Amino acid sequence: MSSEDLDILRNEITEVLATYGLDVLGAVAILIAGWIIAGWAQSGTRRALGRIKWMDDTLRPIFASVVRYLVMIITIIAVLNQFGVATTSIIAVLGAAGLAVGLALQGTLSNVAAGVMLLFLRPFRVGDYVTAAGVGGTVKEVGLFATELATADNIYISVPNSSIFGGTISNFSRHATRRLDIGVGVSYGADLDQAFEVLRGVIAKDGRALADPAPEIMVMELADSSVNLNMRFWVKTSDYWSCKFAVTKAAKEMLGAAGIEIPFPQRVVHHQKEAG
Repeated sequence: MSSEDLDILRNEITEVLATYGLDVLGAVAILIAGWIIAGWAQSGTRRALGRIKWMDDTLRPIFASVVRYLVMIITIIAVLNQFGVATTSIIAVLGAAGLAVGLALQGTLSNVAAGVMLLFLRPFRVGDYVTAAGVGGTVKEVGLFATELATADNIYISVPNSSIFGGTISNFSRHATRRLDIGVGVSYGADLDQAFEVLRGVIAKDGRALADPAPEIMVMELADSSVNLNMRFWVKTSDYWSCKFAVTKAAKEMLGAAGIEIPFPQRVVHHQKEAG
């Protein structure tokens, strides 16, 4: 390449930088500022909604995310406008891009639609313990694309909204009360009336069983090595597990103190000595 060609190339580069350099720097500055402002807007929206007492914790993250995305869209429009792109052209480009992205990301958009339906139908709220899409955990956040859960041992799980909305959801925290069934086996030689009285005493002593519906004691099964009884009563949902553990322990102790045997499977082995 000759020195004349180099001078021409240098002049063209200088002209391009002079013409578009400030626009590029301005666009970069707008993009960085928009990104920062979007983060501030998201955090500010969360805090502002947190001060509204009637606002559900489930709705706050989704509203904050919507505000962030709106700020980012305005930022992109401002960046394009920096290069002299007309507003009508921007709308046309965004429409075409939206159609292309929509076709390419059908699964992702289905998660957004499912998230909207979950927020509208409200099968669960933040803090509820649920099983959905084959996993169980406490709901931490319902986002635009996925729902965040935490298992009982505090493992983070992110489940796509479409998987949750398209399947069966079991909400263990929705109702204020739950029925508790605790099975106990007693020997065939035990006095069932006495066993019933002992188990009624166990429930009454714990004190967390609700009076309505009234607690029940019943024979559930005549098993191979035991008569299986069942304690059935209702408790507050918040007391379910602690009451189950405490009553099971107390039933074993009080039946033993009353001399009522709780059998365990046994095998009788006969040994025959061969003649000879």
